[in-house]
Amino acid sequence: MASLISRLILKLIGWRTVFVPPPGPKSIVLVYPHTSNWDFPTGLLFRFKHQIFIHWAGKDTLFRWPLRSFFLALGGVPINRRERSGMVEQLVAAFARNDSFHLCITPEGTRAKTDHWKAGFYRIALAAQVPVGLAFIDYGKKCLGIERWVMLSGDEEADLAMLRDYYATKTARYPEKAGDIRFKPRD
Repeated sequence: MASLISRLILKLIGWRTVFVPPPGPKSIVLVYPHTSNWDFPTGLLFRFKHQIFIHWAGKDTLFRWPLRSFFLALGGVPINRRERSGMVEQLVAAFARNDSFHLCITPEGTRAKTDHWKAGFYRIALAAQVPVGLAFIDYGKKCLGIERWVMLSGDEEADLAMLRDYYATKTARYPEKAGDIRFKPRD
């Protein structure tokens, strides 16, 4: 029923979807660009339409009463971003202890303009040895989806160049807020 309703809503608002299923029971779904609060409900419609259960990480302040149970039921994983608490290790462990685990990550980590991506998704994908789904919400074409799966090589520059090429044609709701596809330089 949720699939039918989501399909109808997407059609009514003029959106189309593209979906290549994950190649296995575990993956990271990388969503870029992420510049609007509308990305979340639009992404949920996609998820329900295609009947794929995807976990997502969100700041722990979202998981307060009265929405805590609702967000957990939707696959939310609360993350404390105020302190360095081993988020990568915790998520790698979640991959290890679950037979099926798909984790959605927005590499910008915020809807505001950033000059770099957070590298957590990259470290998680390499450590858990899972494929990365290249997901998008393209407001210019009113299309969202996952149309390609890749295994990251561990060569950051080559992998980031591939991601820049792929996402070059995707338009954010607020293009001026789309983060640069690069990692923060190391000290």
